[in-house]
Amino acid sequence: MHPTPTAIPTTTSTATPTTTPSLTPRELETLRHIAAGRTYCQTARHMGLSQHTVDTYLRRIRAKFDVNTTAELTRLAMALGL
Repeated sequence: MHPTPTAIPTTTSTATPTTTPSLTPRELETLRHIAAGRTYCQTARHMGLSQHTVDTYLRRIRAKFDVNTTAELTRLAMALGL
């Protein structure tokens, strides 16, 4: 059974609520670890995953939110309250 992805509500400049891309619980957890300064290897070990899986989660997050750097991922995590 797959967990339900979490939708992240935001507002546009006109203050109309919109829905941004949603993250799965594992993507949120991965983002939380990377934003805390952990490496891919440390994140993978802590989550019981391979580094390849961590990389896949982060590629999905980057694609969903159009971010490219770890700094942008960290800002995203802060904006999401992680």
